[in-house]
Amino acid sequence: MKLLFILNDPPYGTERCYNALRLANALGKKDPTVGVSVFFMADAVACAKRGQKTPEGYYNLERMLKRFTIGVHEVLLCGTCMDARGLTEAELIGGARRGSMDELAAPTIGADTTLVFEPGLGRAAGRCAESDIGSHDERSTLRQSTGVKSIYLDYNASTPIDPAVAAAM
Repeated sequence: MKLLFILNDPPYGTERCYNALRLANALGKKDPTVGVSVFFMADAVACAKRGQKTPEGYYNLERMLKRFTIGVHEVLLCGTCMDARGLTEAELIGGARRGSMDELAAPTIGADTTLVFEPGLGRAAGRCAESDIGSHDERSTLRQSTGVKSIYLDYNASTPIDPAVAAAM
C-alpha cells in the first residue's frame, strides 16, 4: 500500500502538520511495508527546517520528521515554496529534500490513498481542495480511472466541541 500526505500549514500555529506527522509515524510503525510519502507545500516547508527550538514539553516537528525519515519514507518539499520563503536545501533536516510538482505527480498517481490536511471550514474545505482538479464529474472520473481514494482532513471538522458550547448554541 502507498500513502501520500500533502501538507500546507505552517509548522506551528495550527496542529494540522503535527497530527499528520503523528499519523504518518504511526502508519510506518504499524506496518513498515507501507510506503508513506509526505509532500510539504506553502508554509508547511518550514516543518523540515533544521534547528527548530520549541518550549520544553511542546511538540517539535523537526524531531518528529527525523523519526519518520529513519524508515524508507519519502519527504519532499515544494521548491517554489522554499524559494518564496528563503529556505535553502542546506537548512533542511537529513532525509528531507527539495522537490517539484513533477516529483509530486508520481506519488500522487501511485498512491492508494492521498491525505490532504487542509485548512477550511468543514465540508467547504474538501470542495476547495478538490477545486483545482476540475468539475465534480472530472474528479469522479479521475478517481475511478486511478482508483485513488482522497481523504480531506481539516482541523475544524476533527476537533471535538465542548458539550457546554454545543448546548449554548
